[in-house]
Amino acid sequence: MLEPTSAELRDYLFDLRGYLLLERAVDAGLIARLNQTLDEFPALEWGQWHGNVQRFDNNGACGLELQNIVEGGQPFEELIDHPSWIELLRRYCGESDSYVQGLFIDECFASIRRSGGFFPIHSGGYHGAVRGQYRYANNVFRCGQVNILLALTDVGPGDGGTMIVPGSHKSNFPHPQAGHQGQMDELVGVVEVTMKAGDALLFVDGISHGASTRTNSGERRVCIYRYGASWGATRYGYRYSEELLGRLTPERRAILEPITPRAPAKKST
Repeated sequence: MLEPTSAELRDYLFDLRGYLLLERAVDAGLIARLNQTLDEFPALEWGQWHGNVQRFDNNGACGLELQNIVEGGQPFEELIDHPSWIELLRRYCGESDSYVQGLFIDECFASIRRSGGFFPIHSGGYHGAVRGQYRYANNVFRCGQVNILLALTDVGPGDGGTMIVPGSHKSNFPHPQAGHQGQMDELVGVVEVTMKAGDALLFVDGISHGASTRTNSGERRVCIYRYGASWGATRYGYRYSEELLGRLTPERRAILEPITPRAPAKKST
């Protein structure tokens, strides 16, 4: 699968399929630093914190998730406005040409899967939430949320890769097998996305997606940053530390805190 090379082709494929594969989006040096940071991360039980990062697994059968990973170290901060995807996100979900244009990261986490489990199908155009909606009207995109899934390791057959149903972000019907208790791999119309470390999958959250069964040894590592409009709020209520906000570039801080909190000045005592 080749990465689209023109803006027109990218828009066409994103509109048609609901996703883009950005090959070689992140260089090997940054991927190595991201992995090294995860290697040095302490082992956490569910719910435990390390600094301002919490282990909070969404689906225990699919390995561990380190939520608010942007607080996990400088390499993760570089992903906030990475040049491989930031302009695409501004176009697709940043409410461009409006009085509230801008981006906000409402969730960011690292996912580490070792063996077993699969992530059931979810989302889709049918009865979709506004938060994950796909919309194009009046020559502008108005997507509620667009995700970046960055592969930190190669993800091939048996690795538990992301699975999507192309075009389902526009579906008027639920997937007839949506309540199926079997593996995600068995669903009709699903496509498994294989990736090399450094590739990024950009997809509208309203597309039907999940993850295949992992049968291989070793680890599948990915980072997922979910972007939405500037007026959003974090999915699980995480707040960014003043230490992080204070050291970010103005451009990165504007994505994590697009609306500066307003309050009366504190009176001196």
